[in-house]
Amino acid sequence: MSIRADEISSLIKKQVEDYQSEIEVNDVGTVIRVGDGIATAHGLGNVMAGELLEFSNGVMGMAQNLEENTVGIVILGPFTEIREGDEVKRTGRIMEVPVGEELLGRVVNSLGQPLDGKGPVETTKTRPIESPAPGVMDRKSVHEPLQTGVKAIDSLIPVGRGQRELVIGDRQTGKTSIAMDTIINQKDQDMICIYVAIGQKESTVAGVVDTLEKHGAMDYTIVVSASASMPAPMLYLAPYAGVSMGEEFMYNGKHVLVIYDDLTKQASAYRELSLLLRRPPGREAFPGDVFYLHSRLLERAAKLSDDKGAGSLTALPFIETQAGDISAYIPTNVISITDGQIFLQSNLFFAGVRPAIDAGLSVSRVGGSAQIKAMKKVAGTLRLDLASFRELEAFAQFGSDLDKSTQAKLARGQRTVEVLKQGLHEPLPVEKQVIILYALTRGYLDEIETEDVRRFEQELFTFFDSNYKSLLDEIKDTGNLPDEKELTKAMDEFHKSFDAS
Repeated sequence: MSIRADEISSLIKKQVEDYQSEIEVNDVGTVIRVGDGIATAHGLGNVMAGELLEFSNGVMGMAQNLEENTVGIVILGPFTEIREGDEVKRTGRIMEVPVGEELLGRVVNSLGQPLDGKGPVETTKTRPIESPAPGVMDRKSVHEPLQTGVKAIDSLIPVGRGQRELVIGDRQTGKTSIAMDTIINQKDQDMICIYVAIGQKESTVAGVVDTLEKHGAMDYTIVVSASASMPAPMLYLAPYAGVSMGEEFMYNGKHVLVIYDDLTKQASAYRELSLLLRRPPGREAFPGDVFYLHSRLLERAAKLSDDKGAGSLTALPFIETQAGDISAYIPTNVISITDGQIFLQSNLFFAGVRPAIDAGLSVSRVGGSAQIKAMKKVAGTLRLDLASFRELEAFAQFGSDLDKSTQAKLARGQRTVEVLKQGLHEPLPVEKQVIILYALTRGYLDEIETEDVRRFEQELFTFFDSNYKSLLDEIKDTGNLPDEKELTKAMDEFHKSFDAS
């Protein structure tokens, strides 16, 4: 078979035409030291702060310390397989998480990877975990209530959409229960909830997810879990991942509630990280920027202006105190950033007052603007009544001869405490809260024995549901108190029938 020259030249021409040169330039460094979840690499001259880096075994890292000749890298995953001399290359991407509707109903880690065994998260959008908070002109003052379903909060320490309200207390005082009740109460309220569990046992997180599923709340909830068994960087990143997922909804005009449970453990993880990166320690061995750690997170909660779509992101950060000391370093830092705090006291919790909210130390700096008009009317004097009751209660222990008005105040206070008690996972719609508080503040409970208060409350709700549903609907739809004559007539009617029973 003879080889023809023209065939060969045409083949070569075709090959030359089809040739595509692809030059891939990789910025690659070398690991010079690794241990305790931190790697130090040499040779990544152009790396950005917070950039994602990839080790030769596929594990990701995040650039933190940018020094003259080396880069301190936080390893986001198992670090036992990474060795000195391994390659580490830049990705060119700043640390980001997947966002979007596809995450609803899922349990994910700080990187947005699924932990619930329901397959991959099919989302196409991502957002960087660090982004600037909305500016002053992009915001609107908080004016819409976020109903938690907890009587003591909605009446005394109201939370508004776009607010940052701190929940603070010792361990085992019912902080997570308040979070669960608030999420369960958002059903049909057009609210997306994100629960960020930081440094908790995986069994606890599983229990939370189970509770939310039972109440049908997982349909509008994302759970971000950085459990105690995960490396410190995952605990540090979890709240930022949660708020980035929430911002995607907020900037699309939706309402979001993000719960950080709890930021004490995030601060501890950040301290561990900073000490391993050899950053200088400050008070209580925390790094100097621990305040900025929380302020740049919580400032991203906002009620956006109408030009920006009027969405909102409400933050409920949790802080765990030691022996009720709210003047420690991290608690005072977070109190100074937030718009008020809900203080849970262990003494009240053990005395059976649950939720164990201390009305004296708790405050909402948004106040009445986060309440409907009806609630403002009935709960106006409640805080003062409760505070004077606590004072009198301490005083009354010493003397038995009390005048009539003091006895009446004590009796009203005992009934107030009883009314504000609430069972676990039993959030109450706002219209029913208004009805029972109306009965309390107008004296309908003064003659009722304290042990009968809960029964009175249940029967009152049943009575209104059956006979005066229109009054409840009016409070729900308009936010105003119905005609006082009608309300008093209904109350008197029930009060007489209750006495008879």
